[in-house]
Amino acid sequence: MKVKTSKFGLGEYGMIVALVGLCALFSVLTLKRQSGDGLAAERELTRVVIEKLPGDKVVLIVGAENTASATMAENVHANVVSANRDNSRLIVGSPRDLRIALDGLWAEGGDLGGIVTGGDASKWLVLEQIGQNYPAFGSCEIVVPSEKLWPDFLKASNLLAIVERIVVIAIIAIGMTMVIITAGIDLSVGSLIALSAVIGASVVKHLGGPEASGWAVALGFIAGTLSCGLIGMFAGGLVSRFKVAAFIVTLGIMMMARGLAFMTTGGFSIDQVPDSFVWLAQGRLLGIPNTVILLIVVYSTAHVFMSHTRYGRYIYAVGGNAEAARLTGVPVGTVIVLVYTVSGLAAGLGGCLQASLVRAAAPNMANMYELYVIAAVVVGGTSLSGGSGRMFGTLIGAFIIAVIQNGMNLLGIKSYAQMFTLGAVIVLAVLLDKARQSGGLRQLLRGR
Repeated sequence: MKVKTSKFGLGEYGMIVALVGLCALFSVLTLKRQSGDGLAAERELTRVVIEKLPGDKVVLIVGAENTASATMAENVHANVVSANRDNSRLIVGSPRDLRIALDGLWAEGGDLGGIVTGGDASKWLVLEQIGQNYPAFGSCEIVVPSEKLWPDFLKASNLLAIVERIVVIAIIAIGMTMVIITAGIDLSVGSLIALSAVIGASVVKHLGGPEASGWAVALGFIAGTLSCGLIGMFAGGLVSRFKVAAFIVTLGIMMMARGLAFMTTGGFSIDQVPDSFVWLAQGRLLGIPNTVILLIVVYSTAHVFMSHTRYGRYIYAVGGNAEAARLTGVPVGTVIVLVYTVSGLAAGLGGCLQASLVRAAAPNMANMYELYVIAAVVVGGTSLSGGSGRMFGTLIGAFIIAVIQNGMNLLGIKSYAQMFTLGAVIVLAVLLDKARQSGGLRQLLRGR
């Protein structure tokens, strides 16, 4: 039996073009003059300190904690020290830390030759009030990187935020893609994210809390993921064995899973976790973020499974015509249980990632995530009628959704307007899918 597996075609090329177009649009709309950053800014500030600021006076090199300006300040200070400018002092923290340093220098009667900073730290109010609060320092020079024309959208921190937002949705969308290809739906994934997160965090809490080992964290994440996989298997069994509509089954499980999450925690968040808890979502392997490695691995595996294995072809066959697939020997019931199990496992892994990302687990987390996941799958070209779809398209769809939301946030668009836009994108994607099935937009408008 041959099954059409939706080969890479114009539709997916079109989605890539749409994604690139959205990135270009938001880049233009967020273009503004702003302080430079990166290696060029570090070299510029280092040169100014060495060549222009007085060598007999103290130079404060300032960065805001947990921001790019902190890294820049640390690198500039290291460069300056290596050039034998021992009068420089590194300050990485908050405005209060800078005030303490200025108070100390004022009390000891030192001379301030300049303050070198950038990024978020350059906007601190204390810098504007130096002349008022420290008259002897009023003539010191405040040095920031030269301004450049650059879009907020293309800032490294913003692109990282897009990846952090997409990783959970994209991973869950793998299971959702399989479910929708079989002409099903899974509304429970958002609640399963919360349940997986609280199960994992609860295990870690009971195995030592903040003092728990890395093995305890791994055990917690495995417990959360497998628990959701079992729930997905249960849902698939109900759909397959008792022929209950997937919409109703997963709607009920959505409510049950959310209730279990609240019952497990008593309605409170769990944040008593060790530092290793954040490694899964925030760590790096060989300098590459774990989230990037995870996305590559799971999507490559899913692509191989759907395109080059027997059960991958069975999934497409069940979605195309379940009865015909059954008559040709396809184990339809097993396939349905399989896709809902994978969807549960993907949601469980997504819950572990979400908890690792925010270093806490809460029973109310991931509200409406099921809608974002379905949107990513539909925008990615998977047909709600079943039988067609592709993992690469789902990944592009997830990026499109994340870019649209991120771009609207940067532009200050209200949340209700964002909901309207996202809904319009979903409706448009469904209409395009129907037009493709009908043989074109003209045939769709004729009602054929």
